[in-house]
Amino acid sequence: MSFEEFAAARLASLLRYAVLLSGDREEARDIVQEVLARALVKWGRIGSVHDPYGYVRRMVTNEFLSLRRRRRVWTVPLGPDAVDGASAPRVPEQPEPDDDLWHLLMRLPRQQRAVIVLRYYESLSDLEIAEVLGCRTGTVRSNASRALAALRVELDEPANNERIPS
Repeated sequence: MSFEEFAAARLASLLRYAVLLSGDREEARDIVQEVLARALVKWGRIGSVHDPYGYVRRMVTNEFLSLRRRRRVWTVPLGPDAVDGASAPRVPEQPEPDDDLWHLLMRLPRQQRAVIVLRYYESLSDLEIAEVLGCRTGTVRSNASRALAALRVELDEPANNERIPS
């Protein structure tokens, strides 16, 4: 398979995966573009592996994790009083405000988020996730457990805060 065929067949799934990791479509596009540029240079080696998509998916994961380590991403939310859209900073595309699960997922630490996305979006086993993240299966399980526990707490929190009328 040539690089062009691979990119045409897998670009959409790589972008969806990167959006789930980063929570921002523009950042996801940057990640995928950077990864595909590096993959093109190494395609002779990548194209000959058993699972080129898995290899490139790991590159996307590593780029996402290292990007977060290299720089802190600042976003400036605009309020309703923003007058001139041309002079205001660009606000990244975000999911609908009522998508609570999406917002909870974005609050997870990057490693836990990557484990959840790989497990439930990519349907990978713990062993496959460990290979993608370069860690042990026990680390995958503990990250998944912590992430799910944090999500459960956040999902149960509004119910716990409601007062029972007396």
